[in-house]
Amino acid sequence: MQTDQKQEVRVQIRWMIRRDMAEVMSIERESFEFSWLEDDFVRCLRQRNCIGMVAEHRDRVVGFMIYELHKTRIHVLNFAVAEAYRRCGVGSQMVAKLTAKLSMQRRSRIVLEVRETNLGAQLFFRENGFRAVSVLRSYYADTPEDAYMMQFRHRAERATLVESNRFTRLAG
Repeated sequence: MQTDQKQEVRVQIRWMIRRDMAEVMSIERESFEFSWLEDDFVRCLRQRNCIGMVAEHRDRVVGFMIYELHKTRIHVLNFAVAEAYRRCGVGSQMVAKLTAKLSMQRRSRIVLEVRETNLGAQLFFRENGFRAVSVLRSYYADTPEDAYMMQFRHRAERATLVESNRFTRLAG
């Protein structure tokens, strides 16, 4: 019996380092028609608030994410998974790592822009808890295409709700 279902791949997620750049650029070029140049990555990562992380499987970079830290939010600038590793849980593991950085006291949301024609990315982020919150008209410099602003909001831990419900039951 043959199936189209891909096997879940466990990855190690770590900070991006300079020697990752060749693999990151390869993923970038295979993923986007209008891809970033290496200079774009370097310029972005030199900023104090810009962070790069990679997903590694068997000593090979299979995904990356570039994001900016702001006072109340995290802004994802670039995100891609190598074609052979898509639909294997790599991207979801990276999103989970990022959402774990959120808190009600500090950064409570993640925002990103997705091209209106990138249905795969829209569906992926929706499955991972993001919602489209606005349309950015003619957002891209390379095309007249619109973008969807998508957002993930931090929610109080379910454990807190369970704990308060338990006390409520005991009290009354």
